[in-house]
Amino acid sequence: MKQTRTLNIYTDGGARGNPGPSAIGVYIANEQDEVLDSIGKRIGRQTNNVAEYSAILEALGWIIENRPKLPKLLRINVFMDSNLASSQLNGLYKVKNASLRSLIFEIRQKEALISLPIFYSHIPREKNRKADELVNQALDESI
Repeated sequence: MKQTRTLNIYTDGGARGNPGPSAIGVYIANEQDEVLDSIGKRIGRQTNNVAEYSAILEALGWIIENRPKLPKLLRINVFMDSNLASSQLNGLYKVKNASLRSLIFEIRQKEALISLPIFYSHIPREKNRKADELVNQALDESI
């Protein structure tokens, strides 16, 4: 991991029912598309939007935890298929929901700890399959 300059992180969150049993998926790779980690886990009964933001928080927590192993890290790209989350994190949409505002506050705190450029991008669901699969695997384990 020492040579990694860019992280490409794919996040997804989902709930079966809204709210309902929910899970997150985080897929982390470097600029050579080498997998550094993948995380899929249940997060209880939540809404889809809370699950989306929880996945982003999980990814940022991973960066904070693994930062010492990434001394050359310069840039972080976070890709998600949630247009709402991407737009809110980029300041294009207001955050009216109090629960989401709280999660965004936590995200901003983690961003400050990371202190590197983080770019949030919306991508089509088809390009987010790895993170989506992690969500579904975690949810399937709960049934």
